[in-house]
Amino acid sequence: MKILHLDTNHELLINQLNDLGFINHEDYTSSKAEIESKMAHYDGVVLRSRFTIDKQFLDAASHLKFIGRVGAGLENIDCEYAESKGIELIAAPEGNRNAVGEHTLAMLLSLFNKLNKADLEVRQGLWLREDNRGIELDGRTVGIIGYGNMGKAFAKKLRGFDVEVLCYDIKEGVGDKNAKQVSLQEFQEKVEVVSLHTPQTPLTLRMINNTFISGFKRPFWFINTARGKSVVTSDLVSALKSGSILGAGLDVLEYEKASFENLFSSELPEAFQYLIEAKNVILSPHVGGWTAESKEKLAQTIVDKIKAKFC
Repeated sequence: MKILHLDTNHELLINQLNDLGFINHEDYTSSKAEIESKMAHYDGVVLRSRFTIDKQFLDAASHLKFIGRVGAGLENIDCEYAESKGIELIAAPEGNRNAVGEHTLAMLLSLFNKLNKADLEVRQGLWLREDNRGIELDGRTVGIIGYGNMGKAFAKKLRGFDVEVLCYDIKEGVGDKNAKQVSLQEFQEKVEVVSLHTPQTPLTLRMINNTFISGFKRPFWFINTARGKSVVTSDLVSALKSGSILGAGLDVLEYEKASFENLFSSELPEAFQYLIEAKNVILSPHVGGWTAESKEKLAQTIVDKIKAKFC
């Protein structure tokens, strides 16, 4: 079988696939049209987020047997059409779930302890101890929306704290020893921290909006290490200004390009301008699952799944 790799990944991915007898070709620079023109020669394609794998691409890939996405989600692939053509879809949420769990916890603790604000002030010669008095996580109720690989990884990280962890998910029976599954009503009544861990689907697009936020009985802290387009940024900013949301840690943004490499092509949106100036907001460039260890684990997960299915 011949595999075309469209993005660079950990070297073990190609090395191990070579050892398994696959023929591996790499093309990290050609245009999408150029890639499509030769896809009929390949049985598999491996990528991160370089292209959208749409109907046109899939029709060109007439012998395609699988798509390997070196990441957690499959939103850049027309999954329904691919499956209708009998193409196996392979993702690797197991590979970076620990990294996401750690990053989420880091953002939360940094917000609670005002670490980014304090660091910047000290570098400017300011020593404002009382102004940087933090709050503690112990004794609080943490809510997780989306209790799959990522949500469960974050809940596991919270086991060392004296907190109640609740989860909300459209799937039934996903709660475990680390998080109690509750209704949305109970979730909104009790939680003081909301951490988003949902995939990007039609149901989750723009789900964090004014209506959703206003359903909470108390102000809360918000962390998003999932997908930026699940949040209406202008509504988030309104909630930050009003105090309905006490602070936010955002690893992903509504404005991200599909490639994740070039954030803006024009002037900054007004809502984002507020976020970058707010002292109770922490931003990172979609690196929650982007560690040295996860790079290797993501690649290994893809190899293992291809091996299990096609060897």
